[in-house]
Amino acid sequence: MTSIHQRFADLSNDEVKRYSRHVIMPEVGMEGQRRLKASSVLLIGTGGLGSPLALYLAAAGIGRIGLVDYDVVDFTNLQRQVIHGVSTVGASKLESAEARMLDLNPDIEVVKYNEPLTSDNALRIFSDAWDVVIDGTDNFPTRYLVNDACVKLGIPNVYGSIFRFEGQLSVFYADEGPCYRCMFPEPPPPGLVPSCAEGGVLGILPGTIGTMQATEAIKLLLGIGEPMIGRMMLYDALEMSFHSIRIRKDPNCPVCGIPADEIELIDYEQFCGMPAHDHSEFTSVDETVDIDIQSVTVHDVKAALENGDDVVVIDVRDPHEWDISVIDGTVKIPKPDIQLAKNGIQGGRRLWEETVLKDIPKDKTLYLHCRSGVRSADSIAFLSEVGYDLEKMYNVEGGILAWADEIDPAMPKY
Repeated sequence: MTSIHQRFADLSNDEVKRYSRHVIMPEVGMEGQRRLKASSVLLIGTGGLGSPLALYLAAAGIGRIGLVDYDVVDFTNLQRQVIHGVSTVGASKLESAEARMLDLNPDIEVVKYNEPLTSDNALRIFSDAWDVVIDGTDNFPTRYLVNDACVKLGIPNVYGSIFRFEGQLSVFYADEGPCYRCMFPEPPPPGLVPSCAEGGVLGILPGTIGTMQATEAIKLLLGIGEPMIGRMMLYDALEMSFHSIRIRKDPNCPVCGIPADEIELIDYEQFCGMPAHDHSEFTSVDETVDIDIQSVTVHDVKAALENGDDVVVIDVRDPHEWDISVIDGTVKIPKPDIQLAKNGIQGGRRLWEETVLKDIPKDKTLYLHCRSGVRSADSIAFLSEVGYDLEKMYNVEGGILAWADEIDPAMPKY
């Protein structure tokens, strides 16, 4: 692969000393280190993957590093987002990351974009002279957006994803190989793949995948080795196994198979049927179900339980989440069991009495809750498809997190 650019920058004596373990390697040398100093890399996200990416790229001497994020540091981030610390909880992730990066290497420039990445701003941000874009996000709408913007502008996209104990790594560069859409032309059905917030992630996993993404970026910038273009690495931490699969360029790809000037950035939340970020107003409920879901507050739930109202409160979280925290007096039925029952009944494969639906009465008012309100809204949509009355079902706003915030501050949050 040819080098991405031919810009060079002088190194001071202090920088030569700092990068001495680089410059004594013939594959890098003084020329390569100057090239890294003249390079620019854009990181999408400063979370689990973005943390090791930002740290190692700063340490490696990438001269200009862009950060796109809009969130603040939360205490639950610290299990895996190692660029942040207790001292920065509540602070902007961008400010927290920048301070740590500059403490590690004051010779770099950090460019901050304190905004969620959207179709409206992606081209403006990506056009700001970046040699490589690295996707450190955890949702499908942003992954498709990053891919399409990179293809349109001809920028390599270093891709990584993590979930529970598994990770993926690839380089999507349409100028020399396939793009993300060649492998995944359509997103998975909404709700099929839970987010890390719903399904969890081994804290060290983003460190493994993130450092590999940083490695791929440096290989691209230096023009050395064999980048993961046209290949995807699959990592299983439980087995400690690595497998590589080939990805072929699709000549009929809806993005890299057409001229770049014809590529349009679309509404990726609607395309994927899920929100791209926490601040999104998008609802994850299947849009093929034309319903208006009613809601109640955790205070309404508390009053109903205390007054003995004729209401059934259903917790649709996964069983291991019930071990963390639970609201007394609730019926526990996981969302996947409700979805499976719905699919089976609609397909004519199961009788009502053989499913969890036998424990969900049709003649009572139902309050459904999950961790934050997304899975419970989906569950209401599922129930409405098999005959439950929408007028008797309510989604609990904010889920058990709202209960912990507003009703029981002693309850653990996760």
